[in-house]
Amino acid sequence: MTQSVVVQVGQCGNQVGCRFWDLALREHSHVNKKGIYDEALSSFFRNVDSRLMSSLQAVLVDMEEGVVNEILQGPLRELFDSTQLITDVSGSGNNWAVGHWTYGSAYREQIVDQLRRAAEHCDCLQCFFLIHSMGGGTGSGLGTCVLKLLEEEFPEVCRIVTSVYPSAEDDVVTSPYNSVLAMRELTEHADCVLPVENQSLVDIVNKIKHMSHSGKPGSVIKKDSAIISGQGGVSGAEKPFDAMNNIVANLLLNITSSARFEGSLNMDLNEIAMNLVPFPRLHYLVPSLTPLYTLADVNIPTRRLDQMFTDAFSKDHQLIRADPKHSLYLACALMVRGNVQVSDLRRNIERLKPMLPFVSWNQEGWKTGLCSVPPVGHSHSLLALANNTCVKSTFMELRDRFTKLYRKKAHMHHYLHVDGMEQGCFTEAISSLSSLIEEYSQLDATKDRLMPDAARLNIAT
Repeated sequence: MTQSVVVQVGQCGNQVGCRFWDLALREHSHVNKKGIYDEALSSFFRNVDSRLMSSLQAVLVDMEEGVVNEILQGPLRELFDSTQLITDVSGSGNNWAVGHWTYGSAYREQIVDQLRRAAEHCDCLQCFFLIHSMGGGTGSGLGTCVLKLLEEEFPEVCRIVTSVYPSAEDDVVTSPYNSVLAMRELTEHADCVLPVENQSLVDIVNKIKHMSHSGKPGSVIKKDSAIISGQGGVSGAEKPFDAMNNIVANLLLNITSSARFEGSLNMDLNEIAMNLVPFPRLHYLVPSLTPLYTLADVNIPTRRLDQMFTDAFSKDHQLIRADPKHSLYLACALMVRGNVQVSDLRRNIERLKPMLPFVSWNQEGWKTGLCSVPPVGHSHSLLALANNTCVKSTFMELRDRFTKLYRKKAHMHHYLHVDGMEQGCFTEAISSLSSLIEEYSQLDATKDRLMPDAARLNIAT
C-alpha cells in the first residue's frame, strides 16, 4: 500500500485542506463502520497508538496563525500533532517576496524537518499534494518555496499541486504580481498542477444556490452535495468560503479515491503525470467535476451515467473558465467512482471522441480509473482531468493584469525592499509565462490541420 502526504500552505491552502480531511474522514467512516485502522486509512492516515487513534499525514504551514488555530479548536483537533504545524504571527502582507524569500529562508530547516518526518512515517511514499492559493503572499511565495524544497529533498516523489487562482476582481491589488511570480515556480518544479479559478467557484456556488431557491417544493441543497460538509465548517459555523473550499476538497477526494479505496481499474497517482503530461512544462490539467448540482428535489432525477460523462466536458462543470471543446486536447483522464463498468467507460469515450479535438499524435490519449466506492450521498461521480490548451486563456488574462501594473512599476518597491528579491525576478517570471503561452499557442495552431486517421488495414483471418 502506498502513502501520500498533504502539504497545506497559507490561509486558503489550510482551509481547503481542512475540508478535504473532514470529507475524507466522512467517506472512510461511511465504509469502515467499525472504525478499525485498515489499508484504506493507511494511504493518508497513520496509526499513532494502541487505541487505534489516527493522525493525518500532513504538514500545515501558515505565516498567520488564525486558520491553523481555528483547526486546532475544531472537530479535527485530535488528529493533528503540534509538530506538524508551522506558523508565525505577522503574515506575508500579500507579498510573494516576503513569503518566498523572507519566510522561506527563516523557516527552511523547520519545513524540511517536518517534511522528512512525514515521509519517514510512510512505508512507500508515492506523492506529495501541495494545496495553496496564488493571489496572496504566503500561499504563492512560501508555497512555491516549499515546492522547490520538495523537489530538492524528494526528487523521485510525484508533486501534484492544487493552485487556486484569484479572480480579476480580487481585492489584493498585488495578486497579479504574486500569481505570475508563483507561476514560474509551478512551471519549473511541479509534476502536475490542477488550476482552480476563484471566479469559477463563485459561479458554481451561485448557480447551486439559485437552483436551491428556485421555489420548487423540497428544492434544497442536499446535505451530502459537493458544496456541503457534514461538519458544517471548520469549527461548527458555515463560513463564506466553505462552499467554494468544499468544491476544491471534492476535487482532491476524487483524485485520491483510487489510493484510498479498492477498484476494478485503480489509477496509480504517478500515472497521472506519466500519461497526461507529454511535455514537462505543459503540466496544467483542467479539472471538472460531476455531479455538482445535486438537489434534494424528487422532481429532479439523478443524472444518468451517460449524462454525467457529457457534463464532465461542459464549461459549467469546469473549475476554470475556459472552453476545452474549442481548444486542443493533449490527453485526458477520467476518474470514475461507484458501480460503473469498464464497458460504460469505453462506450462513453467512443461517444464523446468525435466531439473532442485531440492532437493528431495522441488520438488514444485517454487514461481511465474506476473506484468502487462512490462519494457519500451519491451513486457515482466523475472527475475529468484534461491537458487542454484552453488553460492558455487563463494565463493570458493573468499576463494582461500583470502588465498593467508592471508598466507603471506600481507597488514594485514593496518587493524590491525584500532581501533576495531583484527586478530580474519579475522579468524572468513574465518571460516564463509568455513562453508557456506560446507553447500552447503553437499546439493550438495545429488544430486546424488535424486530419482524420487513415482507414485501418483490415486483415482477414
